[in-house]
Amino acid sequence: MWLWPLLPVFLAVGGILGFWAVFAMAVTNGSVNITEAFPYISTCGAFPPQSCVFGQILNLGAFLGVVICFLKYQQVRDYGCHSPLNLAGLLLGILCALGATLVGNFQQYNQLEVHLTGAFLAFVVGILYFWVQTFLTNQVKPRHGGRWIGPLRFFLSSCGSALIISTVALFFMQLDSEAAYCEWALAMDLFLLFGLFVVDFRHMGGCSVHVHHRFADENSQHVQTSVQTLSL
Repeated sequence: MWLWPLLPVFLAVGGILGFWAVFAMAVTNGSVNITEAFPYISTCGAFPPQSCVFGQILNLGAFLGVVICFLKYQQVRDYGCHSPLNLAGLLLGILCALGATLVGNFQQYNQLEVHLTGAFLAFVVGILYFWVQTFLTNQVKPRHGGRWIGPLRFFLSSCGSALIISTVALFFMQLDSEAAYCEWALAMDLFLLFGLFVVDFRHMGGCSVHVHHRFADENSQHVQTSVQTLSL
């Protein structure tokens, strides 16, 4: 089904364009002054009207992220991989999405502690999620994308890890512009990693969820609660 590959594409493209649109709004209305210092992402989205757009982008992105993480989890299971690491990946993906909503709805100048918690979940836990996916790429057969998808995920995950360390280190060194550059690059890296799921999702033929009643009769006791059909 051609709809499934559009989900990671929409998340990646929509997120990247949305973030830069928020940046453009903040610069245009004077909320940030790029001649003094390059702003952090959260600084651009801290004041209205761009804060409204920023929150909506992250809320929609979080919803799509949860759907994508679940579909990827189910796809790996349907390929016969019942590793606990796959379940751990799903939980990490959900936490990453939760962090995105916290960042979007709790601005840094209003609820800094909650905002920083959300940033940790979105960035650090998000990169951990893709390290899990990198490992699973080399474990699950068939491996979509050929030989290049594993190394590419490894490279982007490594870049994300390095950018997290660089952002934190530069922040404590009070090099705010340089830290902001790294933070923006980190966000773009995460969007690209989500976009790579198009390689896997293009092989999906469909996904359906069925409700299994608690008091089902004997003839329906073996009905599965969820079924996913994949065309290879």
